[in-house]
Amino acid sequence: MVLACFKMRKFEKRRIEEGFIKVLFFSFAFLSVFVTLGILFILIFETISFFKEVSIIRFFTEREWTPLFYIKKFGIWPLLSGTLLTSLIAIMIALPIGIFIAIFMSEYISPKAKAIFKPVLEILAGIPTVVYGYFALLFVTPLLKKIIPSISGFNALSPGIVLGIMIIPTIASLSEDAISLIPKSLREASYALGATKLQTSLKILLPAASSGIISSIILSFSRAIGETMIVTIAAGQRPVFTFNPLVPIETITAYIVQVSLGDTPTGSLEYKTIFAVGMVLFILSFIFNMVSHILKMKFIKSYKM
Repeated sequence: MVLACFKMRKFEKRRIEEGFIKVLFFSFAFLSVFVTLGILFILIFETISFFKEVSIIRFFTEREWTPLFYIKKFGIWPLLSGTLLTSLIAIMIALPIGIFIAIFMSEYISPKAKAIFKPVLEILAGIPTVVYGYFALLFVTPLLKKIIPSISGFNALSPGIVLGIMIIPTIASLSEDAISLIPKSLREASYALGATKLQTSLKILLPAASSGIISSIILSFSRAIGETMIVTIAAGQRPVFTFNPLVPIETITAYIVQVSLGDTPTGSLEYKTIFAVGMVLFILSFIFNMVSHILKMKFIKSYKM
């Protein structure tokens, strides 16, 4: 009887502890959702307030962005082109390097060497972006100027290259995880047919892991779009609608920093522009993240079947 009571008390204690842990975890999960909804609500509220004063048609059709000037223009395209230009340069730099690093880690080095190499590579992702920004301005830009004398002191190419270096670990790590999930039997079948390790990697493993690799590329592109300090320091603050990487440009994030740190009165039309462009950035990032998540789940599901 005493033993039964002891077991019952132990069971009740465990049930209370499990209930507490469940409530605690739910609270943390709800907090993250609540913060996201709060940010979204502020963006929507302030964006609606902005579009009450500026036509949405004007916002998406004009090609000049001068809300801080006397003659105000509110075309988002100069900021959007600058953001996309630096991000595309970053992907062009990071994609081939990241993919070949992923193949190297997955197929060519021993597990012990990989356990050392992969954390060292991921250190790049932990370097503060302000350091990357000054590296782009003080090292990469002077180096490019020796190669391309016509390049401006502030330009899109330099921050784009450094952005690419910054997102290499993301592409390499996620792509390596995707390649590692491919069944060993697929590799052995390729070797049995006489293929070399390089042929197997490029013609068998990469196509088989394409969903996971594309997911890593989209996620990295989304991160490049949202980067702030590198483009603020090295790209300049000249909002022009151009895809020339040799001239100064301004990105969405750099403009938000410019207005937030300036003397723009809170509540003014100029101040509200940061929420309008912030909403555009939020929508872009949301779309890319959702596509990345869908592709990732598709890849995982295909190898669970």
